[in-house]
Amino acid sequence: MKAFVHEGSKGLTGTSYRDMNEESPGRKEVKVRMKIAGLNHRDLSILEKREETDPPLIIGSDGAGIIDEVGDDVTSVSVGDEVIINPSLGWLDKSEAPPEGFQIVGLPGHGTFSESIVISENNIEPKPPHLSWEEAGVLSLGALTAYRALFTRANIDTGDTVLLPGIGGGVATLLLLFAKAAGARVIVTSRSNEKLEKALELGADVAIDSEGDWDESLHGEKADIVIETVGAATFNKSLNQLRRGGTIVTFGSSTGDDVTFNLRDFFYGQKNLLGSTMGSRAEFREMLHFIGKHEVKPVMDKTFPLADTKAAMERLKEAKQLGKIAIKIDN
Repeated sequence: MKAFVHEGSKGLTGTSYRDMNEESPGRKEVKVRMKIAGLNHRDLSILEKREETDPPLIIGSDGAGIIDEVGDDVTSVSVGDEVIINPSLGWLDKSEAPPEGFQIVGLPGHGTFSESIVISENNIEPKPPHLSWEEAGVLSLGALTAYRALFTRANIDTGDTVLLPGIGGGVATLLLLFAKAAGARVIVTSRSNEKLEKALELGADVAIDSEGDWDESLHGEKADIVIETVGAATFNKSLNQLRRGGTIVTFGSSTGDDVTFNLRDFFYGQKNLLGSTMGSRAEFREMLHFIGKHEVKPVMDKTFPLADTKAAMERLKEAKQLGKIAIKIDN
């Protein structure tokens, strides 16, 4: 089967479009004939983490397709079913943190950038009928991450004001759509006027320049909830716009892992700082119910053929995208 594979040199130079052996499902496993896969920043980071001596790896965490084969004792799906992949491995029930052994599709095991994937039936759900193949194929990782951050961790409520720094990427746009569907007021920031205008079209109430003085631009307005996905570049600005007693949830650090902030201001302000990552199967199912009820669809950027995945990843690396990038599998 054809696949997009990383081996050898770090980064995109170690990637290639090549043939890989096709696997057969074991007990409680299924083989999905892929229709669409979706890009995430995680895919780029994996290329830098792997050693040159590591074996070939098919990357990719998001995807949707059709059940092609089922292993023994599979009861939840049948051949021909249209399905979406939950990339959260080994995390079934909602809990305060992932259990030991939690992993994500695409590392250390093979991922979705291929003509087929073998995966546990626990990680398969019916494709939401209101989504196109492209929308379903790019949804899972970002939507699950956004859902847990907003609903499980931040406990969003109708009427809350939510600040989303760095609007434009797939997770950030899903956070915007989820927050608006939940009845929140949403403030976004970006360095790109195009992304700010698009966010307003998607329902954002206020859109401001990331490089300006946020407090001045917002006339002193504070947020009940901040979802911080950028990292060091915006963390202190985000914290400053959080009201006393408010909650900041972080799961991104693309601009740096290390931050320094005023501890005294933080504890006198009775603020809450929470980490988050991905989510459980229970939350994945809650998320699918939520997007079905509110007819939420991911914002789409561009679709590339599997053979051109490297170009798609270069677009993501250069932050040129507005929404999710899809990879079309020629099945």
